[in-house]
Amino acid sequence: MPRNSDDEDRKLYSERPEWADVTPVPQYQGLNPIAPIFYTPQYKDATEYFRGVISTGEKSERVLELTEAIIRMNPAHYTAWQYRYQTLIALKSPLDLELKLMDGIAIQFLKTYQVWHHRRLLLTALHDTPSSSSSQPAALAELAFISRVLMVDSKNYHTWSYRQWLLSYFDDVHLWTGEISFVERLLEEDVRNNSAWHHRFFVVFGRGQQQGEEDRPEVLKRELGYTKDQISLAPNNPSAWNYLRGILEQTKTPFSNLESFVQLYVSSEPPKQDILDLENPAPGESAELPCVAALEFLADIHEQAGADRVQKAIEIWKSLGDKYDTMRKKYWEYRIREALASS
Repeated sequence: MPRNSDDEDRKLYSERPEWADVTPVPQYQGLNPIAPIFYTPQYKDATEYFRGVISTGEKSERVLELTEAIIRMNPAHYTAWQYRYQTLIALKSPLDLELKLMDGIAIQFLKTYQVWHHRRLLLTALHDTPSSSSSQPAALAELAFISRVLMVDSKNYHTWSYRQWLLSYFDDVHLWTGEISFVERLLEEDVRNNSAWHHRFFVVFGRGQQQGEEDRPEVLKRELGYTKDQISLAPNNPSAWNYLRGILEQTKTPFSNLESFVQLYVSSEPPKQDILDLENPAPGESAELPCVAALEFLADIHEQAGADRVQKAIEIWKSLGDKYDTMRKKYWEYRIREALASS
């Protein structure tokens, strides 16, 4: 849908002859609110005419123009989005063109949930319409668009949530291909991007039937190796340590299997390795040690080993509360009480 000229955009709907047949409906009709919301004249005028077309059930090209104007003024106006979608369907408008039109709005207002919900409705309709062209190209194009949006804000929750919905809804191997390398590119730019770490876990372990059981040992080996390497680059990155925990819990692998690796990060000085151990990469010389996440990990290893090693876990929790992680002192005291009560 082509945009009107700037002069036309500034013109109130009450001043446009083509809207003379619509009766505007005020927001506070018959009411006298104590604290009314004061809108700009343009927004107040547009929404009054919007309520007017809703009251008559009109679905037309001019309704699309009106809803676009309202959305550009207030992208969180859920009713405008919903009525716009209903109008698009009623008019059998080309939904691929609507996606293109909404690209700029999505980038401008990417933290607004309604922007992404509208795109979800459009992709679903494209997928479910037998007469439409194949939905796979649309989904592939949408993945590329999401990647561009993440270049603007690589940690936006709504964008990542939408990407995961897209992958799950279409569940096409062509869409899944490349997701790991995509995440790794983002982590190369910012290894502390927790959203990217979360998405990696979703891709690796959330695909269900896509991932055969026979591949699990190789997947575990790959993920452990990758995560250890990232920890060695930034030892105090909690996102990587949380991912490491997730790997072990998902695959039911004992934490104790990584004790040799964790030990490298709990001393005050970087360990000296005469022989390079590729399985257990050590922190660099500039690393800030000991690493709080490694200390916590080691304490969990001791606790899980049984009563004989609980005291070692308690000693670590005490050091965390007294010296290395005083902000969570109450939490470490809680862990100590729980361990003593169960031992």
